Amino acid sequence: MTDPLTDRLTDPRPDPLVIRVSAGTGTGRTTLAAFDAALASAGVSDFNLIRLSSIIPPGSRVQEVHGPGQLRGAHGDALYCVYARAHASLPGHDAWAGIAWSRHDDGDGAGLFVEHEGPSREQVSADLTHSLEDLSATRGGAYRPQGRRIVGITCRTLPVCAVVVATYRSVGWGVPGHGR
Repeated sequence: MTDPLTDRLTDPRPDPLVIRVSAGTGTGRTTLAAFDAALASAGVSDFNLIRLSSIIPPGSRVQEVHGPGQLRGAHGDALYCVYARAHASLPGHDAWAGIAWSRHDDGDGAGLFVEHEGPSREQVSADLTHSLEDLSATRGGAYRPQGRRIVGITCRTLPVCAVVVATYRSVGWGVPGHGR
């Protein structure tokens, strides 16, 4: 008979890192409140965000999800992530945010994220494309686009925010009674 815990501890193959990409929009009386509402829509409002540069580790998978499919954790946990955020506070103005990713040709799962914000979907989309092309060129051209997520919102009266977030891992603080 096997022991699943012992097998997991002795298995040399770690579980692949699943990076979840979600998007959200929000409105609030301040730009900060709009950002919080957008984070809630994306499923990550109760975390402390730790922003990463944009490297996808080998052996990982990128999965697009809606807010409820995002990583779970206790209130206040640290969340390692890449994100784009855009604000608009003038009526009639748009806020667009996007993340795109590419993967290395060798199939090892390594890749790159790029994130951009802007006043139009077209600008964000073009910036994502150009950044992926340039980052690949810097690394010898061996990366191919794999996906992108773009979201936008128009300000009507109150400030708005658009967010796209790619989450790597949540970590508790080790505080007694904190739930982890």
